[in-house]
Order: sequence, then structure tokens, then C-alpha cells
Amino acid sequence: MNLNENMTRSQKEYLVRLLENEDLPLIYNSDLEELKIPEYGRIIHQMVKLLKMIEDKEERNTFAREIIRVMGRKNPHLRDVSDFQHKLWDHLFIMAGFDLDVDSPFDKPTPEKIWFKPEKLPYPETGYKYRFYGKIIHKLIQLAVQWEEGELKDRLIRTIANHMKKNYLNWNRDHVDDEIIFQHLYELSGGKIDLKKETTELLDKSKLIRKRKKNHHKNGKHKNRHK
Repeated sequence: MNLNENMTRSQKEYLVRLLENEDLPLIYNSDLEELKIPEYGRIIHQMVKLLKMIEDKEERNTFAREIIRVMGRKNPHLRDVSDFQHKLWDHLFIMAGFDLDVDSPFDKPTPEKIWFKPEKLPYPETGYKYRFYGKIIHKLIQLAVQWEEGELKDRLIRTIANHMKKNYLNWNRDHVDDEIIFQHLYELSGGKIDLKKETTELLDKSKLIRKRKKNHHKNGKHKNRHK
């Protein structure tokens, strides 16, 4: 009953009779049993309670299917989807406390399966020094350390150093001296890669950082102008 000024006379009379009854208990939601799945509302939960009290199994199965149909009304566009139907039946068993003897078209759930929590995924490794170079650079450095000495290893190290300079410039657009890259490479390799003693020169900033081309949209009226 809506308590507002537009109540009909019969509604007003009914309200007065209710209030005149001193033995009428006031029921608050906080005094009621907690709902297992609140989004279905108390009426559905009461229907599930009645379902469990039905002794005849055929009648119980019929009533269970009717409850599923009512539950599906909340999402009518998904009623005929198999996965959604499975979810509804799982919810029915949850509201029944998993103590329900009906013929479900799906495997009956158990508390262990429903409340199963997967193992936590390990967090990615952190703590890298100079993280702006990226995780791949750190792995490449460790790989280069393991290679045997030779031209191929030298080429890999120079390539890594140039990528480090490029990543550094992407992180900080200011100029960076090659000596800084060499020092960082020395530290990240645990002192096993030392370009500071060599005359190696890295690529220039202009070759590492490509300037974004400005898009000049020409107005169509300037093209194929006819007199």
C-alpha cells in the first residue's frame, strides 16, 4: 500500500483498521532472515522455501521450473541462453541452501564449487632499476651477458644500448649523453658490459626519435579548381 494523499477511501479505511489493531506486529527488514541472493527479492526466496516443503517430486520439479521462469524475467533477453539457464539453476540451489531434491538439466552445484576461489596470480616482477627502459631491455641485457664473446655479441650490445637511448629519450625528451647510457648498461649488467672504455658512439637523437608529421588537410575547394 502506498502511503500518500491520493489513497482511495477503501485504502484509508484499511490503513485505519490496521493501526487500530494493537496486536499487529511491526516487521522490519532488519528482523527478517538475510537473503542469500538479494537481487531476487524476498518473494522468490519464500517461493524456494515452499518448494522444499513439497513432498511429491513431480510437483516439486514443476514448481522449480516455474520459479526458474520467474527468476528469468529479470533478464528476459537471456532466458533461452544455455549459460544463463545454468546460472539460474545454480542460484536456485544456492537460495535453497544446496538442500534441494529436484531434477536439474545441469549438474547440481556444491558449496565447494560455488565458493571456490582460484589461486592468486603472482604479481609481475618489480624492483627493476631504471624501469623506464622497459622489462624487455632488462632481459636482453641478461641474455647478452650469457653470450660468448664475438662480433654477434658486440652487435647485440650496441643494439641494446641504442634502444636504451631511445627509451630514455621517450621518457625524457631532453638530450642524453652516451656516457649515461653506458653507465646504466654497466650497472644493469652487473658490471659485465662496459662500453665506457670503448670508442662506441650511439645513434644520434634525430635518428632515434622520429618527429611526428603534421597532417595538413587541404580543403577540397583548392583541389582541381575550375574557372
